[in-house]
Amino acid sequence: MSSSIYSYVVLFFLFSIVPYIQSQPIAPAPTTETSPINLTAILETGHQFTTFMRLLNTTQVGFQVSVQLNSSDQGMTIFAPTDNAFNNLKPGTLNGLTYQQQIQLMLYHIIPKYYSLSDLLLASNPVRTQATGQEGGVFGLNFTGQAQSNQVNVSTGVVETRISNALRQQFPLGIYVVDKVLLPEELFGTKNTPTGAPAPKPITSSPDADSPAVDEEHKSSGSSVKRTSLGVVLGFVWFCCSVIYIFLKL
Repeated sequence: MSSSIYSYVVLFFLFSIVPYIQSQPIAPAPTTETSPINLTAILETGHQFTTFMRLLNTTQVGFQVSVQLNSSDQGMTIFAPTDNAFNNLKPGTLNGLTYQQQIQLMLYHIIPKYYSLSDLLLASNPVRTQATGQEGGVFGLNFTGQAQSNQVNVSTGVVETRISNALRQQFPLGIYVVDKVLLPEELFGTKNTPTGAPAPKPITSSPDADSPAVDEEHKSSGSSVKRTSLGVVLGFVWFCCSVIYIFLKL
């Protein structure tokens, strides 16, 4: 009798608890997916990177960065020159670059690894960029500064400037504002500037007297002299004959 009562109690409990469990909402499983990072949207918040964004777009480097940024586990670091930085370049600096060189210039502002400001001071100089290896060039950046004040300077060998502030400093992307365009030594260094005066044109020596052309000239000159002498002689003979003829008439 007692076992039957126990069985009824267990069945009652099961029939009561199962509907309650089924009525409870199931919590979604945690996900590790994150929304893609929009580089252009981040730069637009700074309101001073119009030229930089335009170059990223025309060279297709911006698209390349977006793809790599959302597929790499290393992250990226970008140095964004302000519009004033581009305006302070010498006239014709950008227009004097080929399309490939403009791509290299943009890639030079990108490091294929995430660095915080303090990490940059610990990095081994020169730090490779996305342009490293292009046409055999180093295309590296050198960082110096003081860790205590979080002051970081970046040098290319052509220009040196201080990193003004961080537009974003969170893995996987760091974007740091610079007041100068980072000009790589491989494109703007003195070794790429023509040095010295152009080689003088070889001086053409005067034709030698024994050359065929000179011989022909001498022959032509000799013939002219001979013709002139003969004409003088004939003229003198004609004059003498005229004088004799007149004398005989008298």
